This record gives sequence, structure tokens and C-alpha cells, in this order.
Amino acid sequence: MADAKVIPFDDDRSRGGGKGQGGAGKGQGGAGKGQARRRSSARRSGEPVSVREVRGPAGRPAEVQALPGQAEAGAGSSAPGSEEVPAQAGGGGGWERRIAGGLAFLRRRITGDYEVDEFGYDEELTDQVLMSLLRPVYEKYFRVEVKGIENIPADGGALIVANHSGTLPLDGLMLQVAVHDNHPHQRHLRLLAADLVFMLPVVNELARKAGHTLACAEDAQRLLEGGELVGVMPEGFKGIGKPFSERYKLQRFGRGGFVSTALRAGTPIVPCSIVGAEEIYPMIGNAKTLARLLGFPYFPITPTFPWLGPLGAVPLPTKWTIQFGEPIPTDGYPPEAAEDPMLMFNLTDQVREQIQHTLYKLLVQRRSVFF
Repeated sequence: MADAKVIPFDDDRSRGGGKGQGGAGKGQGGAGKGQARRRSSARRSGEPVSVREVRGPAGRPAEVQALPGQAEAGAGSSAPGSEEVPAQAGGGGGWERRIAGGLAFLRRRITGDYEVDEFGYDEELTDQVLMSLLRPVYEKYFRVEVKGIENIPADGGALIVANHSGTLPLDGLMLQVAVHDNHPHQRHLRLLAADLVFMLPVVNELARKAGHTLACAEDAQRLLEGGELVGVMPEGFKGIGKPFSERYKLQRFGRGGFVSTALRAGTPIVPCSIVGAEEIYPMIGNAKTLARLLGFPYFPITPTFPWLGPLGAVPLPTKWTIQFGEPIPTDGYPPEAAEDPMLMFNLTDQVREQIQHTLYKLLVQRRSVFF
């Protein structure tokens, strides 16, 4: 593999690559994206899943049909065609609905009757599969506690800026679940990732499906202006690959590219502090020669890896806390403010200091690394 290269968030050279990355799946979004969102919203709000939609030419709904054997179940439905499986004693109806929903999901995947946006984001797959796989790790293994979720806007674009740590980027995935499962409107977080993520086989495809995109200003601005929640971890590899002795000490936040993007889009910046990720893989060494041979920014050595082989790659079950701070508005600044280096420096420093202060406060409050 070629040497991994981190594209600075505000580097003009990243614009061309970002556009190419962001264009994956283009042409499948548009009107279809809204239909996919409506279907996903219907599933989240508890509407019956035993209804399937048959599409006509150009993706227009042609008719609505009940699943076989359920035509008689619609007597109490609130809307025509939205038949539900009657509830059975002992909760059998719930299982039937789940099975029917699962079969309908498989049918859509096989026939290609699903939507992705211009970045390759597959909302249905993320909700039904990826979130379901991450949720047990989030709830049972790391036991994540979320604070300040009310600081994330109910709608519209916002930039969530968080610290980065843990040797492997599990903190980004847990942050994605935290926003979706705790926000009253179950909002989706679109994470900005380094180019190494999109160079790895399998990981590249999963990242696209989960809504991640290249960490460049152009893609970030398009997402923000489209009303999306965007997550960025400005420390990059410097944060995730720092030694255990420097845990919870924020690294440099770059040149303020994320601030410039938020100013151009006029969206608020929400600082986010994550405690617990630093200890999942205590990095006590870095095999730099091996890292260069493999094309990685670092090759971690921990108390268990590589000594225990694959078993050493299992993260420690630490207790996590994720806190969202008060948003910093940017819509009051004039358009030319995005080109003011002093303003970008001041706002970057304000975000960094707020995250660092919250980290220290959460560390003082926690009783133990594991409880």
C-alpha cells in the first residue's frame, strides 16, 4: 500500500479529490433521497412495515400492495393500504412484523429498490444493519453515557467537532450511534474521514454506505448547506495515534479549516468531548518501520497487541461519556469572515479550549476507567 496521506481539511488541493470521492453514487440521489428518508422515518415512527411499495417507471410509486395473507388485517388501519399483522397472544404479532419487515428489506436489497445519495450514503442499510451491529457495543460493552444532546439543533446543518483518540477510530462510530439514538429527531451524523479510510478494501465501501466522506472543505460545505449534521475530528492521526502517556491532551487542531467551512455555510459549531476512548488500546509503543512498510501512519504496540495475536485486538471494556457543549453560532459573521485568518484562529482556539476544559471536568467526575 502506498504511504497514507492525510489531506488537510482546508487544503485547496483536496478539493478536486474530495469532489471525485463525493461523486460516488451520484445520480441516485435527488428525489429518490427524499423518498428513502420518508420510508426510513416511517419505520422509525412505528408505522406498519407490512406494506410494500411497488415503483413504476422513473421511481414513481405505482401502487401500494399488502403482503400476501394480510389483506384481512387492515380493518383497524388508520390509512388505506397500511395493513398490520394482528397482535397475537404473547407478542406474536410483533415477531411477525419483524419477520415481514426483514423479508421486505431483503427483497429491496436484492432487487436494487433502495436509494443512496450523491456521496454513496445508504440510510436504510445504516439504520437496519450497521446501527444494529454497533448498538450492542455502544450499550453493553462501552456503556456510553450521553450529555448535552439538546445542544444539537433539531434540524438544519451543524458541525460537531470532537477530540480523537483510541488507536482505532471507534470513537467516531460510537459518536454516530450516540447522536442517532439520543437525539429526539434521530438525526444522522455524517463523519469526515481521512483518505486512508477510502484506500482500504471493504472499509471503503462500508464507510461510504454509513455516510462518511472525505475530509475536505468542499464536501463538508455541501453537506452543511444541505442541512446535514457533519462530524469532524481535527486532531486526525496525531490524536488517534498519540502515546498513552499523552492521553486526553488535545493535539493541534490544524489551521482552522473546519471553522472556515462553518462560516461559509453559516452553521453552528458544536464542541464535543469524548472520555473513555483513550484507554481501549493503551498505546505504549509505535513500530515506525513496520508502519512505513505497510503504508500506515503508525503501527501501535499495546500491552496485548501484537503479543496475543488477534485476541490482542479486542478493545478494553472502558466506560464512556460523550458530552456535547453549547453551540457556537457563525451566522452573525459577514461572508468575508471565512477569509479572516485571525478570526479563524480565535474561533478554533475557542472550540479547542472548550473541548479540553470539558475533558478535564469529565475526568474529575468519573469514578473509574471501567465503571
